[in-house]
Amino acid sequence: MYDFTKTKVIAFDADDTLWVNETYFREAENKFAKLLSKYETENKINQELFRKEIANLPLYGYGIKGFILSMIECATELSNNTLQAKTINEILTIGKTMLEKPVILLDGVTHVLESLQNNYKLIVATKGDLLDQENKLKKSGLLQYFHHIEVMSDKKESDYLKLLSHLDVRSEELLMIGNSLKSDILPLIGIGAQAIHIPFHTTWKYEQVSTTSAENAFITCQKITDILTYL
Repeated sequence: MYDFTKTKVIAFDADDTLWVNETYFREAENKFAKLLSKYETENKINQELFRKEIANLPLYGYGIKGFILSMIECATELSNNTLQAKTINEILTIGKTMLEKPVILLDGVTHVLESLQNNYKLIVATKGDLLDQENKLKKSGLLQYFHHIEVMSDKKESDYLKLLSHLDVRSEELLMIGNSLKSDILPLIGIGAQAIHIPFHTTWKYEQVSTTSAENAFITCQKITDILTYL
């Protein structure tokens, strides 16, 4: 079932697979909830922000900039349109701080890429804002390992099929490595590709899925260096 002999291309998700990301969103959500605490309970604020983020995904897509706009819109509604300019500036500061965060590589990432680069074509397949992801890749020092960078608007089966066409490879020749079952694993299984799941300690609620019937169709590793056992 886990036959990687045909694998030619290994695609890595970026956020929370190569480097820390979701932790910064949790920190920002906590700051936002405290900032708006005079209007609602922190739990209610978190719920309303998540609802606003999901409603805005078709307009803004994934990433920090869309998150900033959703925070401002959510704050405006919670304040019943009485939000002061000072508070808006504080929300913008929360977002800019996220964009300026250092790129902290997860343990073992560089070793894995160095070990695989001569035997496979390595690419990045990630969601998010194009400029932000390009900046993080530059700061990461990892660009030298990748033949191709694909910043995707979404990660559904149709998006991966487009990627396969662009790379001119068959589905069985692609292996995806990522932390999200919903975005990095299940769509690949659905199109006949291979996938290895490496869970991160925190996952955005939108990316969480319940136990799936496809759980025997992919490998789960606890850390990225474990994938070298199979490759």
